[in-house]
Amino acid sequence: MKLRSTALVKGFRQSAPYVNAHRGKTLVIMLGGEAIADNNFRNIVNDIALLNCLGLRIVLVYGARPQISHLLDVHGYSTPYHKSVRVTDERSLEIAKQAAGQLHLDITARFSMGLNNTPMAGSQINVVSGNFVIAQPLGIDDGIDYCHSGRIRRIDVDGIRRQLDQNSIVLLGPIASSVTGECFNLTSEEVATQVAIRLEADKLIGFCSHQGVRDAHDQIVSEMLPAEAEATLQRLTEQNKADSGTARFLRGAMTACRAGVPRSHLISYKEDGALIQELFSFDGIGTQIVMASAEKVRGANIDDIGGILALIRPLEQDGILVRRSREQLEQEIKQFTVIERDGLIIGCAALYSFMEEQMGEMACVAVHPDYRDGDRGSLLLNRIRHQARTQGLKQLFVLTTRSLHWFREHGFIEIDVSDLPMAKQALYNLQRRSKILTLAL
Repeated sequence: MKLRSTALVKGFRQSAPYVNAHRGKTLVIMLGGEAIADNNFRNIVNDIALLNCLGLRIVLVYGARPQISHLLDVHGYSTPYHKSVRVTDERSLEIAKQAAGQLHLDITARFSMGLNNTPMAGSQINVVSGNFVIAQPLGIDDGIDYCHSGRIRRIDVDGIRRQLDQNSIVLLGPIASSVTGECFNLTSEEVATQVAIRLEADKLIGFCSHQGVRDAHDQIVSEMLPAEAEATLQRLTEQNKADSGTARFLRGAMTACRAGVPRSHLISYKEDGALIQELFSFDGIGTQIVMASAEKVRGANIDDIGGILALIRPLEQDGILVRRSREQLEQEIKQFTVIERDGLIIGCAALYSFMEEQMGEMACVAVHPDYRDGDRGSLLLNRIRHQARTQGLKQLFVLTTRSLHWFREHGFIEIDVSDLPMAKQALYNLQRRSKILTLAL
């Protein structure tokens, strides 16, 4: 007898909104040489291939720092660093080209694998490379000649977009040509960052050995603003970790974020499925660097009807909320406030005003189960309270069957049905026996 897994079905259903939200979006994925060398790299390739099949537009930028260092050691040759950038002379350039070329072939081969016993079975993925990035020399700094270490001069944005339009994965490496026909060694973080900015990408994604940035208590920081990322980078520099994968990504993410890339994600290259979990789960598992918070509290509009219904239907079925039809929601949508996160509605509340009695009802309060530990109920209450005051109301009241203590903790006190506005008294459901509480404004 075959066992049926409801977990698979549930996970597949829950991922649907994220698949729809990401389809057609442009992602620039930065894979350092450390990630490519890890045993989990084949799973990362499989996940990137899955994203491509789901309609995401992907530019993959790879680095080769550890591979170049290894080949230099094999040849008994060393190169100095200046301000965290390798000084690439003629000999080390040839070694860098060898290492980068080998990685390029290996990555392309991985995406070409379509055996029946692999996750990429039946896939037809085109990996395209070319002279999309034109380089120029870094020059001389503090008397140090960087030789063949370079920086970006120009990016063929239109050329990259044409390939993405064909559903190809664009593969870019750390070696780029110049208008003089020379080759230069670039940092993968600069290539990924500048490509993300000039493509106006929706996301920049990077990998490090840990699952994002951790705070002083060793907890993952789920979201950071550029200023916070800068403080973390300063701390890493003081700990002599300025060259770590985390530090290199944060430098790029801050630049990308301030230039208009909405989100940059940092996840672990060691954890199988980290990329999928980060993009297709409510909170993700890594660290996001964002210009503004991923969440925003705002007034609802007609496009939010579906999200509100998805949020309140389970509570209605459990008898916690009074059932509302779609038609009723459409008529009352202007009364609603929502919390939106990455295009999804994770919280809502409504304010119904009774102007004659100068009272307002806070109703239909709901927060998604995965977000109830973040004090978002208080966020909704503060927003509704502000709206009520703006309208000149003197009291706010609620009817509740399950959240009596929560409202008491926020200053509400119990009142009788007779204390409600007359219009509300006529609608009071004696069978539900809801507790009535009020808060002076």
